[in-house]
Amino acid sequence: MQSAESDYVTWAEVLRGRYAASVLLCCLGVWLHAADALVVTTMMPAIVAEIGGDRIVAWNFALYDTGSIVAGAATGLVALRFGIRAPMIAAALLFASGCMLSAAAPSMPVLLAGRVAQGLGGGGLVSLSFVAVTRIFPERMMPRAFAAMSVAWGASAFAGPLVGGVFVTYGSWRLGFVAFAVQAALLALWFRFGIGKGAAPEGTAGAAQLPVRRLALLCGAVLGVAYAGIAGSVVFMAISLALGVAALALFAWLDGRSGADRLWPHRAFDLRHPTGAALVMILAMNIATMGLAAYGPLLMDLIHGTEPLVAGYIVAIISIGWTLSAVVVSGQPPRRDPVFIFVGMTLILSSVAGLCYAVAAGPLWLIAVCAAAEGVGYGMAWTFIVRRAGRLAVAGDGDRLTAALPTIGRLGYALGASTMGIFANAAGFDASASAAEAGGVARAIFLGSLPIAALGWLAMLRFVTFRGQGNV
Repeated sequence: MQSAESDYVTWAEVLRGRYAASVLLCCLGVWLHAADALVVTTMMPAIVAEIGGDRIVAWNFALYDTGSIVAGAATGLVALRFGIRAPMIAAALLFASGCMLSAAAPSMPVLLAGRVAQGLGGGGLVSLSFVAVTRIFPERMMPRAFAAMSVAWGASAFAGPLVGGVFVTYGSWRLGFVAFAVQAALLALWFRFGIGKGAAPEGTAGAAQLPVRRLALLCGAVLGVAYAGIAGSVVFMAISLALGVAALALFAWLDGRSGADRLWPHRAFDLRHPTGAALVMILAMNIATMGLAAYGPLLMDLIHGTEPLVAGYIVAIISIGWTLSAVVVSGQPPRRDPVFIFVGMTLILSSVAGLCYAVAAGPLWLIAVCAAAEGVGYGMAWTFIVRRAGRLAVAGDGDRLTAALPTIGRLGYALGASTMGIFANAAGFDASASAAEAGGVARAIFLGSLPIAALGWLAMLRFVTFRGQGNV
């Protein structure tokens, strides 16, 4: 039996030798997807000033998220059929094409078409990066590789807005899109010519074709959820969200009855199985934690008079905590996965519970502590969730599950944004509300989120205590 010391993985093992190029490629894929969204957020005022389209500007983000989720859903099956190399090249080139289309856009509808392509390419890059880690790295090294990707994601949270601001101030928003197109094209070239086949395992001959009808249904479901997040009234929000969730449930049911062309893993969302428990946990927790990101800065301004920069940094603590904790704990051996998952998810549940009081009553440092607890909890648990879920997946479902985890996470954030909007509007949210009225809205948002977080925590208990398939 190996000693505890030999189970520990150092950063040098991952960042040097045969694995160095693979880690960097996966991090670049994550960077392109994460930073692009934040860069565009910063550049959007300048874009609207030049080409118009202010009435449909919200669709820039809704369509980008839709493309990301749909591409991520297809990634597991694509990897089974084609491996990693060819899909990575295709995703990077699609992302680059979308950036160039956006750079040349004469009007907002053309820009939206480019954003769809960017979402498809970016979502594919992220999910394929997750699959690549599980295929390329030994199990003991996976958390270190995922932690490196977390660093890339955290860096994008700070560098993305800065990069967008630089292009708007000293150049042009069009050059911003061109810069990301160049990065994506270079990534595609590196995958084509710069790494050996051993670093990008091939697929399985004869794998099933992509189920276009189910993908179209999933696209419609995500669009329904996305529209709920930008609808003008609580009635339209509720109707759109209900239709989107119904379409999503139909997709999951149809996909579960399919065979080799399943997009999601066997028994997805079935709490009686560890795979289903893992996906329910991620979906519920991501829905429940959207309150602070979606409404935190607005509520802190109305209730406590917080400056936008300060409120932005409080929300950014989530990313900081996630990145730092992921780096600190990433060398742990597989036998400790359940402990870190349990502690991490408990911190997230505690964060949601704390925000029920802190956002409405203050002080600001308490809100920051709750934000830190959320970030640290995610960073502590995420990589071990991926590793443990891979070991407990049904045979042949590893790629599907690995690709599904970040995809379900993004779906949870989209559902969460819409759900928080419904909570806020039902409580009478108004940008000119008094501090007392805004406090009532804050309590409605976070108290409404608490049962959803509790569901995720209960799913976590099932996930970490399962003693079936795999060496657990």
